[in-house]
Amino acid sequence: MSEGLFSLPRPARAEIAPGAVHVPGWLSLDRQRELVAACRAWARGPVPIHRTVLPNGGVMSVQTVCVGWHWQPYRYTRTAADVNGLPVAPFPDWLGELGRSAIAAAYDDPGAAERYSPDTALINFYDGSAKMGLHQDKDEESGAPVVSLSIGDRCVFRFGNSENRGRPYTDVALSSGDLFVFGGPARFAYHGVPKVMPGTGDPATGLNSGRLNITLRETGLV
Repeated sequence: MSEGLFSLPRPARAEIAPGAVHVPGWLSLDRQRELVAACRAWARGPVPIHRTVLPNGGVMSVQTVCVGWHWQPYRYTRTAADVNGLPVAPFPDWLGELGRSAIAAAYDDPGAAERYSPDTALINFYDGSAKMGLHQDKDEESGAPVVSLSIGDRCVFRFGNSENRGRPYTDVALSSGDLFVFGGPARFAYHGVPKVMPGTGDPATGLNSGRLNITLRETGLV
């Protein structure tokens, strides 16, 4: 991937595909610091940050911690049977409010923000070598949008189509503080992170290295 991707002008808001919106620099530095502190607390437990083991025996290169619901391939549970058997930390109300603010920033539809009620967050930490293969977020019973927040090192975020992992797809440069929302016709698009750019984050966020990605979702579960 060319370094030139990161030197392109950064618009205030860009629709990458119908229903998929990138809002650069949406999180203030103070809010990023608050989120880093919260993620550090969640990473300590009750279910600590870990590398997820896939059914085929493979181990994901990202480290993951969940709140609200625990995700394991390919379902949600209240307890983390694949880690330590404990319930995950509860999903805080303030994180739901942040999710609704994100929807309002991405979409010109006040009703969409009012209807949005996320109940889980998946937090992935990428070190300099971690990647995420193209996949669909389809373990939720709700079709509500996914809210994705980036903190730390920049990455290449590959956003594809809903049919397969091949083209067409668009590579988007996500930097610290960026918001990406995908819902509607883009809700089940394949997406992934083929590359992280080490050393490109701002230590003022409280994250000295690596990338945090916080995704808020409605599971539709009770």
